[in-house]
Amino acid sequence: MMQLNFISNNHRSKRSYAIIGTGAIGGFYGACLQKAGFDVHFLLNRDYHHVSQHGLAIESPDGNFALPSVQAYNDVNQMPSCDVVIVALKTTKNYLLPQILPQVLKDDGVVLVLQNGWGAESEIAQIVGSDRLMGGICFTLNYKLGAGHIRHLDYGLITLADYAPDYVAAGISQRMRQIAADFTKANVMIQLHEDLFLARWQKLICNIPVNGLSVVLNSTNKQLFSNVHVRTSIEQLMAEIVSAAAAYGRHIPEPFIQKRIKQSAAMEDYETSMKIDFNQGRSLEVEAIFGNPLRTAWQAGVQMPQVSMLYRQLKFFDAHTRFSQSVPLSHKSS
Repeated sequence: MMQLNFISNNHRSKRSYAIIGTGAIGGFYGACLQKAGFDVHFLLNRDYHHVSQHGLAIESPDGNFALPSVQAYNDVNQMPSCDVVIVALKTTKNYLLPQILPQVLKDDGVVLVLQNGWGAESEIAQIVGSDRLMGGICFTLNYKLGAGHIRHLDYGLITLADYAPDYVAAGISQRMRQIAADFTKANVMIQLHEDLFLARWQKLICNIPVNGLSVVLNSTNKQLFSNVHVRTSIEQLMAEIVSAAAAYGRHIPEPFIQKRIKQSAAMEDYETSMKIDFNQGRSLEVEAIFGNPLRTAWQAGVQMPQVSMLYRQLKFFDAHTRFSQSVPLSHKSS
């Protein structure tokens, strides 16, 4: 049985946080912040009743803990305005943000986007303004075991970077240092980055091939990297991503790529977030992780044929999943 250390809500910090999307990512980092004493407010959907009654439980190699009482909401209009709003929804739910963010963001607050893929910040900037926006790139292995129950398997690093229009490198700001200090207090590793464009494309190096191929080949992480032919495909996909980033003046060196390959191959065997979404019949983050980078590459005159093929295959899988979910049970074959 999981052993839990119960954490009280005493000794809160002055800065307040809103978690939009209390899943494997938002729930984990939000719980870490509350454990460290920060004032955290969690927006939930289907898990609301369980979490409002029982709180959150975290399993982690860094130590299991439970928060028996959290500030949980299923109505954004009931939430207070917060200093930092963490967007941890799947990107397929970003159409909800125009109704959510103005309700929960203080006038001098900042939005921190903890999402996969490319381009979310430029869309969210249209809601809150480009000067109130940061990107966070998560390097972690997390998944939900059940309502309010999250397992953290490994890593946990967040790379923080300020957003500027057209993803121009914005440098390191004081607010980045302040938020980084909060996460450090919460025992979360933080890296500050001067260039959000480069940081996101560095994440795409693994996100595109591993997420995509895990669905198309119905495979786990270990299965992908242990097969010599698939590993060659992974490296070919990575090379295309590097070429696209280079067209925008962002150089991703070979040692960085090899380090990512080595880290990914050495990880505990797991199913990617996209594979879990597919298995559970949820919409896939195809546009954020594949479509948006492809269009960005095309704008610079760079073709990515391998990524393009993977994108089209995933569009097929995504459409099939949506169709299967929409057909009444009585019409489905046995």
